[in-house]
Amino acid sequence: MKIVKVLLIACVGLLVVMGGVVAYIAATFNPNSYKPQIIQMVKDKKQRDLKLDGDIKLKFWPSIGADLGRISLSEFKSDKEFAAIEGLRVSLKLMPLLSKKVVVDEVEVKGVRATIVKYKDGRMNIDDLLSKDDKKQEQFEFDIDHVVFENAALTYRDEAQGTQVALSSVNLKTGRIAPNVPGKIDLSMTIKGNKPRLDLGIALKTKLTFDLEQQVFSFQDMGLESKGAAADLNNLNVKASGSVVAKLKAGELTTDKLTVAMTGVSGKDNLDIKLEAPRLQITKDKASGDKVTIAAKITDPRGVTIANVVLPGIEGTAVAFKSAGMTLDLDIKQGDQTIKAKVTSPLSGNFQTQQISLPQLGINITAAGPNLPGKSISGSLNGSASINGSKQQIQANLAGKVADSTIKAQVGVNGFAPPGLTFDVDIDQLDLDRYAPQGGSAQASSGKGGGADKPIDVSALRSLRANGKLHIGTLKVSNLKASNVRLEIKAGGGRVDVSPLSANLYQGSMNGVLSVNAVEATPSFAIKQNLSGVAIGPLLKDLANKDTLEGRGTVNLDVTTRGATVGALKRALNGGASVNLRDGAIKGIDVAGTIRNAKARLGSLKGQQTQPSDKNQKTDFSELSGTFAIRNGVASNNDLSMKSPLLRVGGAGDINIGEDSINYLVKASIVGSLKGQDGREVSDLKGITVPVRATGPLAAPSFGLDYSALLTDTVKQQAEEKLKGKLEGLLGGKKGAPADAGKGADAPKSGSTRDAIKGLFGR
Repeated sequence: MKIVKVLLIACVGLLVVMGGVVAYIAATFNPNSYKPQIIQMVKDKKQRDLKLDGDIKLKFWPSIGADLGRISLSEFKSDKEFAAIEGLRVSLKLMPLLSKKVVVDEVEVKGVRATIVKYKDGRMNIDDLLSKDDKKQEQFEFDIDHVVFENAALTYRDEAQGTQVALSSVNLKTGRIAPNVPGKIDLSMTIKGNKPRLDLGIALKTKLTFDLEQQVFSFQDMGLESKGAAADLNNLNVKASGSVVAKLKAGELTTDKLTVAMTGVSGKDNLDIKLEAPRLQITKDKASGDKVTIAAKITDPRGVTIANVVLPGIEGTAVAFKSAGMTLDLDIKQGDQTIKAKVTSPLSGNFQTQQISLPQLGINITAAGPNLPGKSISGSLNGSASINGSKQQIQANLAGKVADSTIKAQVGVNGFAPPGLTFDVDIDQLDLDRYAPQGGSAQASSGKGGGADKPIDVSALRSLRANGKLHIGTLKVSNLKASNVRLEIKAGGGRVDVSPLSANLYQGSMNGVLSVNAVEATPSFAIKQNLSGVAIGPLLKDLANKDTLEGRGTVNLDVTTRGATVGALKRALNGGASVNLRDGAIKGIDVAGTIRNAKARLGSLKGQQTQPSDKNQKTDFSELSGTFAIRNGVASNNDLSMKSPLLRVGGAGDINIGEDSINYLVKASIVGSLKGQDGREVSDLKGITVPVRATGPLAAPSFGLDYSALLTDTVKQQAEEKLKGKLEGLLGGKKGAPADAGKGADAPKSGSTRDAIKGLFGR
């Protein structure tokens, strides 16, 4: 008992002595007097300027530590500020210091600001601060009672990439932070960036357990929420929950009840996506997991798209995995149209190479709507597909039948932002008119009605990157029929070039190029086409519902235009065209038949008589040619030439394409003998030029025959015939005259003959 009493007295005495020593140090030691030495030491060792604006306050029990005021540190060899702290409190556990171990007990930081820069040469502005003394690091142990960060800010800038990410309003509160000890984490911050665009508020609550030596990190009961904008997504809201354990050194990952839900707006699209993975375990040698589901809903002004992906189970290793059967169900509703598709295939992948393979891809499609043939079509495609994430490539080979079309396609994607499309597609037959809305064909919109002013939307072409070939065996579009259609398409930078654009059509062929420039708000178009050996009548009838011309031959077109509506495009047409036809007819007027009745009517008709076009009448020709200069939607011609055994026709005038009207003057000359069905001869009209003017709408022009001009030409012809007879009589050269005609006493002298000729011409 006496010994115990002595020990107790000794301990009490020791504590009194130690307390006295601490009290003396606290009373006499002023750490602020060491500020100049601390500042100089940093300057000498790190070549940075340290500023200690506040007082340093020490504490010695139950832990040893310091409470510092405002601190700032400059850039390396510069007086420019690198980082600053408004307030810092750090304390160390006292007992481990006796064993030469540093154990942090408390960290509280207020108002941190720092900017980390990666220069173009790869250096960083913190390289000199990164410690390389492993022995000192080994003496440092984590066992922190709590950590508090208030209103911190950190900026990272990569000068080579031109990227910047800024963290602001960073607030962190933790429970105990120690190896293999669960500790609560409560973190919130705002993150902003430029590549990609980021403006997010993030809040994370979880229970963290870690082992730095084994590189194990466990996040249990995780709750993550992020709101704001990212890339092209606005009103973004992401929520994640579940548990994740990552064993980096062992190469293992385990998730439990992981759920990720996201909503947002991309352009006019509203997105709603949810992922559920009840259990997933990946090790170096094995990977396994329960059913994984992804549900996505996209809503836009046109309708709704719903997609559901199901992986019934996953197995494999940490490097490679496979699933026995992936299923994707698509349900798309756009107005009155609905499309349902089901995609199935076994799936395999590789994490290291970022590759996914779909070796037995099957696609079944059903579409329904009031404008579809039979109100419903269906089809199926089979093939394979592969995805290479590291190279950002997708390849697919598909073949099958959709409706009446048999399709073979090789499709690829190079790059994901924006995607670059490559393709080689072969379709045996395609009738686009079967799928067009009623009244939506070219014929319906060719006039001055509402279709002409319907906007043309080419905005999708501005981001399109494509390079490919398309072959169609037989094609029908806007009632135009063609076969062996071949297109080569190149698109990029807002420009689309189709070259060549060739096909067989209407007993002939066409070959040319088409280009679209969608860079500016108002798109522009350029077309060059050569139609050779084409039957022009059926072509015009099918394409524009105009039965005005017959014949076969060559048509050349080289035009440019720009506009946001069909009507604007027609009014802005510029360029040229030419036509050369044989063995045809102009429908709507019978010039020869009109002239047939002219003789009997010359005495009673005066002025210009107008008659509407009559589809039962036509003017035949053996040759027809002409060129057109097109300016601001008006095609002007002055070299029309039409030939037939009876007629020679020339003409000049304008065709106003923008207004769908015509004002054209045709001059027909009779060069042969015309014999009507009633046997009447009008050969006395030979050589007369008959003017015919076509005016009015292109669909139904009116033709006017100028009888006054015809009468004038007839009288003139008769006068010329009489003059010719008299003249030949005077000169004695008229065929069939008596041998002594003009002779005798009364015969005029040569001078008198000359005077008579002058008199006949009024000279």
